[in-house]
Amino acid sequence: MIQLTDAAKQYLKEVGSPNVSLTVKGGGCAGFQYEWGVTDKEPTVDNLWLDPIAEMFVFGCTVDYVKELGGSYLKVVNPNATANCGCGESFGV
Repeated sequence: MIQLTDAAKQYLKEVGSPNVSLTVKGGGCAGFQYEWGVTDKEPTVDNLWLDPIAEMFVFGCTVDYVKELGGSYLKVVNPNATANCGCGESFGV
């Protein structure tokens, strides 16, 4: 369903409880937007809870944890996206 890189798995393990959540909502400049949060719900993959409604939008995706000079963040690599915005937080399908 969704893959996590080793860096993402390590980050999610370090975050611990509550679990990190990933949902998809309408909006952003490309049509849909990833929304990160926290939840006490049972994780779907490692310490990541995936909103069941979001599954169809992120099926086959990879979540990576990226460290850059300006900060660090979880990044969704979505092979199903037909459009992406410059910030990487919104996509179209």
